[in-house]
Amino acid sequence: MSTRRIGLSLGADLCWPTCYEEILRLWNPRLDVGAETVDFEVARVDIEPYSLTKPCPYDVVLDRVTHWYHTSREWIKKSILLDGLYVLNNPWSIQSMEKQTTYCAMMRLGMPVPETWMLPPKEYEPSPDLESTLEQYAKLFDLGEVGAELGYPQFMKPYDGGAWVGVTRIENEEQLRKAYDESGRRVMHLQRSVERYDLFVRCLGVGPEVRFIRYDPEAPLHERYCTDRDFLSSEEKTLLRDMTLTINAFFGWDFNSCEVIRRDGVFYPIDFANACPDSQVTSLHYHFPWLVKTMLGWSLFCAATRRKMQTDLDWNRYFEIRQEDLPYEKSLSAYGEIGRERFEEDHFAEFHRRYLKPLDEICWDFFGSPRAKEIIRVKVETLFPEHEHEEFTELFWDRIQTWRREEETA
Repeated sequence: MSTRRIGLSLGADLCWPTCYEEILRLWNPRLDVGAETVDFEVARVDIEPYSLTKPCPYDVVLDRVTHWYHTSREWIKKSILLDGLYVLNNPWSIQSMEKQTTYCAMMRLGMPVPETWMLPPKEYEPSPDLESTLEQYAKLFDLGEVGAELGYPQFMKPYDGGAWVGVTRIENEEQLRKAYDESGRRVMHLQRSVERYDLFVRCLGVGPEVRFIRYDPEAPLHERYCTDRDFLSSEEKTLLRDMTLTINAFFGWDFNSCEVIRRDGVFYPIDFANACPDSQVTSLHYHFPWLVKTMLGWSLFCAATRRKMQTDLDWNRYFEIRQEDLPYEKSLSAYGEIGRERFEEDHFAEFHRRYLKPLDEICWDFFGSPRAKEIIRVKVETLFPEHEHEEFTELFWDRIQTWRREEETA
């Protein structure tokens, strides 16, 4: 018997890690992989002093704090380099690939990213050389002219932000100047708004699997992820799957979400550097069981097969395809093929067929259990006032039961 250890490197996550642990405990899989019989253990990664030569005890880590907690990030980078750890997601890429870089990269590949400008910060952190540097290199500019050239409406948002923090919709020059004055020391983007769109989709990717979720950004958070399924044609699903796999494989992100807007039949990627996407039952609700089950399946595959980290992202393969000057859909399909290769789509499909079938039934049973409802309630209690605990626990529970009924029918 060979045991694979999976670590959960967590911040404020409560619901999905507990479900992950409970389901793995209920199943307790023992898989005959090659010449080995493999079982699995899961533990939460501690934050503590460590020697650089101390071996990492995990084979796979699901990481949710690299984007903001440096101690964990550096431990993960050390463990990849010295111990052969596989981690979701590539920590060097998360550290260096802010939204600015991802926009530029996907523009280079020909994706229709809306017109975007970067603005110097309104204010600066004082430093000894600041005044002389600004005098020589910081040219005065007319913000109104920039806004007019880009065109209204537009969005101002941090070049490296997330979770809608600091995002402002701007209709005119007065609003633009006000938003810029309030932006402080943050470096901001201005991006042209895609108006009169008829569909907003969030594509959630885990390994080679992608789930398409209709998204309503105007709704309250618990209503934004819609529950309908059949809102895309098969051709649109193929295109969005290729787009999501392209982005995720390009940056080494096993777990990421891509937001796109459709107007006149064209899908515009507007926000796709989300390598720590929203994973809470209080927002995903109906889609939450899919996320937990898919994270389990992919991480078990990575652990059981001793999947190797690809630390060299090799962007030239994509750029060579772009140089062929193919029609957009053909280029995107070729990029997607690289993604399917890097995420071992065929190998994973065979692994799923041989080993992961019991996971469907176990997850279906678990998400109908009192324990699952208790986990929902615990998460609700962290976000909602006491008088709403019962209401929202029942709301999210009912939506998950809708998922179970539809899965049973399917």
